[in-house]
Amino acid sequence: MNIIEIIEKKKNKKKLNFKEIDFFVQNYSQNKIPDYQISSLLMAIVINGMDLDEATNLTKSMIASGKTIDLSSIKGLKVDKHSTGGVGDKVSLVLGPIIAACGGIFAKMSGRGLGHTGGTIDKLESIDGFSCFLSDEKFIELVKKTNISIIGQTDDLVPADKKIYALRDTSGTVNSIPLIAASIMSKKIATGADVILLDIKCGSGAFMKNQKEAEKLANWMIQIGKKMKKKIKVEITNMEQPLGKMIGNKNEVIEAINTLQNKGEKNFVDLIYSSSSILLIESKIAKNEKEAYKMIDNVLKNELAFKKFIEMVKNQGGDVDKIQSKNWWNPKYSLDVIANKSGYLYLKNSMILGLVAMELGAGRKTKEDKIDNEAGIELKKVTNEKVEEGEVIIKLYSSKKINPNIIDKLSPTFEINPNPKKHKIILKKIS
Repeated sequence: MNIIEIIEKKKNKKKLNFKEIDFFVQNYSQNKIPDYQISSLLMAIVINGMDLDEATNLTKSMIASGKTIDLSSIKGLKVDKHSTGGVGDKVSLVLGPIIAACGGIFAKMSGRGLGHTGGTIDKLESIDGFSCFLSDEKFIELVKKTNISIIGQTDDLVPADKKIYALRDTSGTVNSIPLIAASIMSKKIATGADVILLDIKCGSGAFMKNQKEAEKLANWMIQIGKKMKKKIKVEITNMEQPLGKMIGNKNEVIEAINTLQNKGEKNFVDLIYSSSSILLIESKIAKNEKEAYKMIDNVLKNELAFKKFIEMVKNQGGDVDKIQSKNWWNPKYSLDVIANKSGYLYLKNSMILGLVAMELGAGRKTKEDKIDNEAGIELKKVTNEKVEEGEVIIKLYSSKKINPNIIDKLSPTFEINPNPKKHKIILKKIS
């Protein structure tokens, strides 16, 4: 077997078997096949596609390229949640503590962000002392003890996917549903959860720009999950607008804390209730959505979920006193965006908001970039809120001086209308 034969086969629109897929995955991950040959194969896959068997075999092979996490010693159904990435997405910081406070088991490995906003790990690492990189044994110990832990993915977890994704990113081969599905599913299945909730975001601030493509990706991942005996649930959510009011790192942690204290912004809270109820039902803790919503109400109103978050932070070395103090988030510079007329605000391009947040320092252009945890954006008003001329609608923050010209970049992100416009956060649920 050799790589040229495999490239030729896919170029001629023929189906690859498991041995052929495993051959190129394992050999490439061990640096035995050069980039240019795998680039050629990836382009043939993008052009000619893969069927479900091929995508499932690719998922299996990438999982086998590194270590996996065995959570079988933890009693009960283990749940995890993955988002395809969005602006202001701090869902896991709230969802996990809610599930744990209700008696569920939330065991999550997450990644850093690369691009317009930080990832879950970046947000947690903005907490002084918080350790995101624990041994498998410590991770399992904490989940057994408290029902929750969120840690970072290590380099030896699905290394083939990391290497192949980096090549896809530089060879114009990112946009392939089978490759995207296998990439996401390999990482999530390798981390050992029994039930995985996938939040597929679509719109201007997401990778999937329209609902049709998001639904297609959802169905691929559900089918791969079935073939690998994993329960996959999907929510397709709207990323035309940011989640909540905060975009950044420290400020998103603060918004997560406020939400856990039952003071969350509506569009964010709506998604939290929906996602939490799915996992509570799949965990056999709630019989239906109505019962799940009552449980969520209880742990938010009584701050039981907030206590779970504090417990997780403390167990992973974070300074719980500092994150609850009023001056923990203390950016040196700020800049206001002012409404030029009165009416109802409509936010319409979260991607630009995310890119501006990155420019302020809240995200990374390259893996080596250092994140400014004080940098970010606060939406003083959200969609369909009434604004008056001269009111502050968006506030920018950074540790460095902010160029006033940056305000010009934000003009396409909002409009002020005479009447409210329809908007919904959850577009579809698929299972």
